[in-house]
Amino acid sequence: MKRALVSVSDKTGLVEFVKGLVDCGYEIISTGGTKKALEEAGLKPIGISDVTGFPEIMDGRVKTLHPKVHGALLCVRDNPEHVKQLQELGIEYIDLVCVNLYPFKETVQKKGVTHEEIIENIDIGGPSMLRSASKNYKSITVVCDPKDYDKVLKEIQENGDTCPVTREFLAAKVFRHTARYDAMIADYLTKKTGEEFPESLTITFDKVQDLRYGENPHQKAAFYKGMNPQYSLANATQLHGKELSYNNIQDGNAAIEILKDFEGQCAAVGLKHMNPCGVGIGENIEAAWDKAYEADPVSIFGGIVALNDTVEKGLAEKLSKIFLEIIIAPDFTPEALEILTRKKNIRLMKLDTTLSVNTSLKYTNVNDGLLVQEMDMHQIKGEDLRCVTNRKPTPEEIKQLLFGWKVVKHVKSNAIVLVKDDMTIGVGAGQMNRVGSAKIAIEEAGEKAKGSVMASDAFFPMPDTVEEAIKAGVTAIIQPGGSIRDQDSIDVCNEHGIAMVYTGIRHFKH
Repeated sequence: MKRALVSVSDKTGLVEFVKGLVDCGYEIISTGGTKKALEEAGLKPIGISDVTGFPEIMDGRVKTLHPKVHGALLCVRDNPEHVKQLQELGIEYIDLVCVNLYPFKETVQKKGVTHEEIIENIDIGGPSMLRSASKNYKSITVVCDPKDYDKVLKEIQENGDTCPVTREFLAAKVFRHTARYDAMIADYLTKKTGEEFPESLTITFDKVQDLRYGENPHQKAAFYKGMNPQYSLANATQLHGKELSYNNIQDGNAAIEILKDFEGQCAAVGLKHMNPCGVGIGENIEAAWDKAYEADPVSIFGGIVALNDTVEKGLAEKLSKIFLEIIIAPDFTPEALEILTRKKNIRLMKLDTTLSVNTSLKYTNVNDGLLVQEMDMHQIKGEDLRCVTNRKPTPEEIKQLLFGWKVVKHVKSNAIVLVKDDMTIGVGAGQMNRVGSAKIAIEEAGEKAKGSVMASDAFFPMPDTVEEAIKAGVTAIIQPGGSIRDQDSIDVCNEHGIAMVYTGIRHFKH
């Protein structure tokens, strides 16, 4: 008779699976709560203590860590010496292991959880059994995911056992499962000890979905989420529209990142190709959208819109008149949904974009490597600014300069943003020289540039950017400062009565 060892925290589909194994002639060994659940279902599993001849001890901390378990799992069955030792010690084979682990992730995320409770949810025996059985997958079937129950049972029913390819597939899944589990524990303890950049880094993500393709149709792609995807499209509810694409997710993420800097204000972001094409703030979300749209009504075509307040009927009517890929908002009224869902393909994503979040680290892939840095969460207030020109900015200019500073840090470097009346009017992004970005922003702004303010993500290496700003009618400038030629730019500002303030902080975005 074949034997299966079953010990699970997630009991989804358990009883049906085990009943199927029993019908196929398997004897069932079980532990603790799993054994109780099977008995309540009318099954008669053998207790682990009856196999080991040793009681469960230390509140169940030690129950399966025994030679009669791991000897049965690790025996190489075509090795005569291994088989002889097993027979001499009275150890019987175990042919199938069905184990999933203590809910460590769920425990960590519980409100009010104590450190002691978290530590108790570090599974030791489960990973040990999974690893032992998976090492010996040529002889043993190992199941760690309830989604695989039907496949495993079907093969056993049809062939008397699982096929070698299936066992290898399941073993690989087990080692991913245990690696993920260990990564979560390491992450928790590393953060608790305050180690920000440890000597080795293991991070884990769970698949959300396969994507139709990547940046281009010839590239395969998938979307994964991290451990705490609160402020993430991975945690959004899609209310309508086509499946998100790779580029949609990239753009959507960039849009909601901008909204994080406008906590407490009604803000609207229009975005294309990872750069904002229009950002506006207003007394309500519809007014904010009006400004974001007016900022660049051409570029928003086919773009992404992110909002930090509920979409109501009036705003929905305006949004429905434009071709948009995605609208992201905390909620949509029934009237707004009725209007927007008339468009077949537009994606409507419900996500709480008002959350106060502080994602601590940013990960960027490079060839055979990973760059890790703190997120750029730096913000400034009016009192943090240092005026370096003879003319000081007016209170209204300071308000607009701070608005521009919030936006420019989300624009690809070299970045220049022109702002007026609580909205962007020109965005210059990603040029190889700063004056090139300034010219793009000024051209986009056109006549609106007169009376606007300019934000620059880094210092001016020479006064040419300031000169372009003056010609366009810019009245005040915000920049980090720090160039060996700062005085040249200051002199030009003083000559033309322009106010310029320094932040002392650079906001490169590569």
